[in-house]
Amino acid sequence: MNASPSSRSSVVVAELGPTNTGKTHRAIERMLEYDTGMIGLPLRLLAREVYDRVTARVGEGRVALMTGEEKRLPPRPDYWICTVEAMPTDRAVDFLAVDEIQLAAHRERGHVFTDRLLHARGLRETWFLGADTMRPMVQALIPQASLKRATRLSQLRYSGTRSLKSLPPRSAVVAFSADRVYELAESLRRLRGGVAVVLGALSPRTRNAQVAMYQAGEVQYLVATDAIGMGLNLDLHHVAFAALSKFDGAEQRELFPDELAQIAGRAGRHLNDGSFGILNTLPELPPRVISAIESHRFPAVRSLIWRNSSLDFSSPEALLDSLSRAPRHNAFVRVERADDFDALKELSRVPAIRELSTDRAMVELLWQVCQIPDFRKGLFGQHVALLRETFLQLTAGDGMLEPSWLTRQVSPLDDISGDIHTLMDRLAAIRIWTYISHRSSWLHDAEHWQERTRRIEDALGDALHERLVERFVQRAARRSARRFVRAAAQPPVAPDSPFARLGLLLGEVPGDGSTMTEEQFVQRVVDATHEAFEVDTSGSISFEGQPLARLVRGKDRRSPQIALAEPEVWTGGARQRLERRLVALARDLVTEAMGGFPAEALAGAGRSAATRGIAYRLAEGLGVTSRGEAHEQWRLLDEESRERLRAQGVREGQRFLYVVDALAPQALERRCMLTALFHQSLPPKGVPREPVLEASELGRWDARAFGYEVLGPVALRIDIVERLSEALRQGQGGAGQVHTLMQQLRLEGGVRGRILRELGGRPEGAPLKRRRRRRRGGKAPGATPDKSGAHGQPGHASSHPKPRRSGEGGGPRPD
Repeated sequence: MNASPSSRSSVVVAELGPTNTGKTHRAIERMLEYDTGMIGLPLRLLAREVYDRVTARVGEGRVALMTGEEKRLPPRPDYWICTVEAMPTDRAVDFLAVDEIQLAAHRERGHVFTDRLLHARGLRETWFLGADTMRPMVQALIPQASLKRATRLSQLRYSGTRSLKSLPPRSAVVAFSADRVYELAESLRRLRGGVAVVLGALSPRTRNAQVAMYQAGEVQYLVATDAIGMGLNLDLHHVAFAALSKFDGAEQRELFPDELAQIAGRAGRHLNDGSFGILNTLPELPPRVISAIESHRFPAVRSLIWRNSSLDFSSPEALLDSLSRAPRHNAFVRVERADDFDALKELSRVPAIRELSTDRAMVELLWQVCQIPDFRKGLFGQHVALLRETFLQLTAGDGMLEPSWLTRQVSPLDDISGDIHTLMDRLAAIRIWTYISHRSSWLHDAEHWQERTRRIEDALGDALHERLVERFVQRAARRSARRFVRAAAQPPVAPDSPFARLGLLLGEVPGDGSTMTEEQFVQRVVDATHEAFEVDTSGSISFEGQPLARLVRGKDRRSPQIALAEPEVWTGGARQRLERRLVALARDLVTEAMGGFPAEALAGAGRSAATRGIAYRLAEGLGVTSRGEAHEQWRLLDEESRERLRAQGVREGQRFLYVVDALAPQALERRCMLTALFHQSLPPKGVPREPVLEASELGRWDARAFGYEVLGPVALRIDIVERLSEALRQGQGGAGQVHTLMQQLRLEGGVRGRILRELGGRPEGAPLKRRRRRRRGGKAPGATPDKSGAHGQPGHASSHPKPRRSGEGGGPRPD
């Protein structure tokens, strides 16, 4: 057994318990208390759900999504939401979590979870989440771990057998094959008028559309496979089993009580109690099984699936031998079978491949090819043939896949015609090519192929959702059947189109060329990058040039709310998904206003009181707070905490504590928009952009809310105030810098003197104070009156600046 890596993490926590205990929620909250974090989840569908939740909190600019086929990577992500297999474990993060760790005992996938249990660690904290059955194994393998028992938030009770007709609203019926799911969905449609369908084989966008339809109450019933058992948060009151056995990849077998509990536990979310039962076509559950599920007590896991991670790439035979190596600890059982191992065994017998695989680099490449997933789950020989051709192409010529060959493989899949089964087959096939397209070093134009395969998968997913709705939902209850008009053609807009009222004319549907459904448009918005949206100074949000929504006043400047334009024209599921995406956009806007400062992470419970206080004040001021307000908290920080804040762009000035980038032109524009939105009006002369303004331009507004400080008749941007203050602190040594800044700002005459006096300095050219006292009732020797004729008063001949209106380029830039 590999040694337990206790030295890699300061804290290891195992939070174990049944479903609906809030484990995943707490892990997400804990992750957001750190500067960086990563969470590994068992399903790509769940990964996408968590990604949506996290981006709604911190914006999409700080979060990466990594699954086998879907990658959303902003330039500098702080948080990584991944499937367990796709976790980039070589990336150092402060916090790391792995969900459903009991899957370490799974026959096929278990070795990956076991590897994460043994080796994956955060720099400061690591959490493992899962069933209480893992407690003995965690204690044995990670003795230093802190074990916590999670308690279910609601009761789960057995309600006996029911017919489909007698199922209560907000029920899920669970089967274990696609054919059975469709059969049940058809029956429920006839009885109840509509049903949503969830299978693991669906694309994320199809699954999201189906779940959104259910969550919004457009349908009251859901038919699903055990894909819903792994943490998907659904508003379920009752779970009914339509089968108690399944094919697990090797054999048809009865489900274990803990597997039934994992699925049944989806009923009753948060504090709402739930129930489970079986359809009346099945025999009654044994009392002992019912008792085990209701009390959440199951036999402990006694062994985990393991595979050697120290691989020998000297030859295919050596690699096979190292993969076949038996564990040295009785807690582990070597993985019985895996697709990648079986593929390697087959390919190593091919003479052409044996001749090529003579060095480490070639054997490593062969192993990478063998790890291409077989999403089609059809004839294994067909998949091996594909892997063989892929490897031979990668070892010939320029070492990349031939574009013409890729075209021949991908083009036939670009077809949205056919029934549900046909579309699902094409979806499974295109997922293979989506996976390959993300191996950038294998393709000449990886971005082109990533975009093409994603577009095909999206089109197939949309078509599949539409077929599912057509088949399993009564169309009279759905407005999404309406189509939206293509902008390029500009024909008359149908009067019943939602966009007839919104004034939105949408782009061409790939593969269609004329019309777009509501689902297709919503998915375009959900998938769009930040740059596809425009937000003006009043908070109006446009998508691809057309109005979509607006920001409205929230509880404070950092919490603007979303109001869709004409919300009544959207179906409930579409409205929820649009709002969720736009909430993430709003969080990005707030982060931009703060110059990228991660206030939420630094305000977490794991920080010191002083750090939390600083983060709160900076967040409240959108990246700026007065030094007087924050001085005591800054004083209490240790040097490590100060350095961490400085690394986030925080500067301690003479008068302010501020984030440097929060005073850049774009951040100031966002700050002004959020401030005006909260106070529901703009300053008299619009959004301030120059480094120096006439104080009157801000009217009654607090200048600091906009990133300025009023000094006499003018308002200076706070970073300029700090540069002047620092120069004045240096005395004679900073005089040249003061003079240069004043010239750049075009401040002259008495205004200069007024500013310098208010900053605690000496007006330029003023004589040094005499040590001798003045005579009582007289003038100091050598004193001369200023232009106003009064001693110590600024002149008024040039008391107002003439700020430039040439945009963002005027005056000094932020530090």
